[in-house]
Amino acid sequence: MFSKILIANRGEIALRIIRACKEMGVATVAVFSTADENSLHVSLADESICIGPAAVSDSYLNISAILSAAVLTGAEAIHPGYGLLSENPKFARLCTQCGIAFVGPNWEIIQKMGDKDQARATMAAAGVPIVPGTDILNDPDEAHQRADEIGYPLLVKARSGGGGKGIRLVERSENFLNEYSLARQEAQNAFNDDGVYLEKFLTRVKHIEIQLLCDQHQHVVALGERECSIQRKNQKLLEESPSPSLTPEIRTAMMDVSRQAALAIGYENAGTIEFLMDMHGHFYFMEMNTRLQVEHPITEMVTGVDIVKWQIRIAAGLPLTFSQQDVYIHGHAIECRINAENPLLDFRPNCGTIEFLHVPGGPWVRFDTLLYQGYSIPPYYDSMVGKLIVHSKTRELTIRKMKAALCELVIEGIDHTSQVQLDILSHPLFIKGDYYTDFMENEFGKPLSE
Repeated sequence: MFSKILIANRGEIALRIIRACKEMGVATVAVFSTADENSLHVSLADESICIGPAAVSDSYLNISAILSAAVLTGAEAIHPGYGLLSENPKFARLCTQCGIAFVGPNWEIIQKMGDKDQARATMAAAGVPIVPGTDILNDPDEAHQRADEIGYPLLVKARSGGGGKGIRLVERSENFLNEYSLARQEAQNAFNDDGVYLEKFLTRVKHIEIQLLCDQHQHVVALGERECSIQRKNQKLLEESPSPSLTPEIRTAMMDVSRQAALAIGYENAGTIEFLMDMHGHFYFMEMNTRLQVEHPITEMVTGVDIVKWQIRIAAGLPLTFSQQDVYIHGHAIECRINAENPLLDFRPNCGTIEFLHVPGGPWVRFDTLLYQGYSIPPYYDSMVGKLIVHSKTRELTIRKMKAALCELVIEGIDHTSQVQLDILSHPLFIKGDYYTDFMENEFGKPLSE
């Protein structure tokens, strides 16, 4: 086991990793930008080192500064968390070349699955159903012809990156060339890669993902699914596990094909395979996230498995001590992301000083956050300031518990999204479990008003 780990991240996920390490008896190193000098992860780690100014490109994406910090402090491993460098194959490769363990899959797998076109081909070869589409298309005329063959609506999707960038919905043939050009331009600006492909746009679908743990000894375990269909502009807002829509047969099929795919590509560490599922229960591969997911706590709640600790153990070469037959789903869990955004102003991000903070409590209530009273939120980073997670015996009880926890949550000094989460939880379609990825657009598409 490692004696010291550097966390190449910030905010609540850095705190989550630090807490796991403390419970494992592993020393921690926090890195921080000048804007994060007063952040909690800096004070809770055993050591901390500044890696640059506020801009992400000069600090949390500064590979040489992070690797230098690891060497300087004697860290044996680096945990990248999620976002930032977590799916950067160059960073993972350089960690290995520097003799530092990367807490995640090897760089070749990250590179292969990060290329959406190659990922589709890889999954298809492994027997995973994929959405009808094309390979990379660089010629606009050829792309237009293929689009007409696939039929509309369809998506033009960037080969690289994620987070909804480089994705354009095309509903009519006459709009294709313009949207195709815009998608390539956005992909180039965001990922320095203008490669795009086409994919049939499935309507009335659910976003379901399977959590995997894979050790270095060819043991693969699926920890059930997460329902992630509550989204706004391709960004998840609320997740739950298990999904209210999956039959036992579909759940088993999804987990089986995910485990089969992970074994076929030689995957190691934690990973998530994401699917789109239509109203008839047919599911199709969407992408694989080769990292820890923001919503991992709900899986931890229903399985009792600490995913972060197992990430670290696997990276250290330890085998999984349980098999698929040992995995049981107990009860129900929901996660609500709390963002520093103003829903009345089209979810405009905002900053400010936390004047008062009250965190909900009680059994099976968890609030993962970077906030504390007196903390000033810097304007340079993601707007998510916390994740509220609850667990109970049934979905109905879990919804009730989450609503109570949201009502108890008090964050004064900033605008935030807890009221929107309450509105979602109270909506008849959500209560029935009869919601799809277009839920927010259809039910909350207009600007909210008081």
